[in-house]
Amino acid sequence: MLTGKQKRFLRSKAHHLNPIFQVGKGGVNENLIKQISDALEARELLKISVLQNCEEDRDVVADALAAGSKAELVQVIGNTIVLYKESRENKQIILP
Repeated sequence: MLTGKQKRFLRSKAHHLNPIFQVGKGGVNENLIKQISDALEARELLKISVLQNCEEDRDVVADALAAGSKAELVQVIGNTIVLYKESRENKQIILP
């Protein structure tokens, strides 16, 4: 579980990132969760965009992605989700 200070630090790091995944009409599925898990292992911090044609609510999508990839939900702002998961082999971000 992340503290408020750690979330604030991660939000500042994620501000300059571009979303690399998009959740659309298909919603959240196993393949998307696997790809996000792999990307989190490589990058630790990700932005995901929820498209307008997504049938599920953005908060439901955020919870499903965080639970499926065993990541921490840092922020949901607008239609953008920020996820963090500490990498096992490729640790880059040192939390305060």
